[in-house]
Amino acid sequence: MAAGDPLRLTDRAGAQAFVQGLLAVMRDLEAVLARESEGVRAGRIAEAMTGTPAKTELAAAYMTGLEAAKANAIALARFAPEGLDALRAAQKRFAAVLEVNQQVLATARTVSEGLIKALADEVAKTRTASVYGRPSHAPSPYGRAGANSGPLVLSRNL
Repeated sequence: MAAGDPLRLTDRAGAQAFVQGLLAVMRDLEAVLARESEGVRAGRIAEAMTGTPAKTELAAAYMTGLEAAKANAIALARFAPEGLDALRAAQKRFAAVLEVNQQVLATARTVSEGLIKALADEVAKTRTASVYGRPSHAPSPYGRAGANSGPLVLSRNL
């Protein structure tokens, strides 16, 4: 079979091997996602993201496996019905792990965006002069308001 040919399940042994392989990919991907979620929750972002190459590879294998399972649904039901049930149960567990991972990542993103916005606001406050309690900008010889403001620089190595 060439690399581009679709997988065709024609016997019980092949169907069972396919199911076991897909279940293994799902278990490995669940583990990577769980480690990532725990690392982000603990604030160890760099450590949590070390699994990204493995996650990408496993996600691709998972998607390929799902496509093959859909294409061979009748063969799976005929040759390995218990494997089909195991895949359904594993899919439910995987969906739960994926949902938790997405929630953790969304929360981290929201928190980091809030921190950046608060930092930018603080920097802007310290650079804005106040006259009688109201923000004021000194006139610029170039006709631009806020000509004294500089760029905000962040370090990604934290």
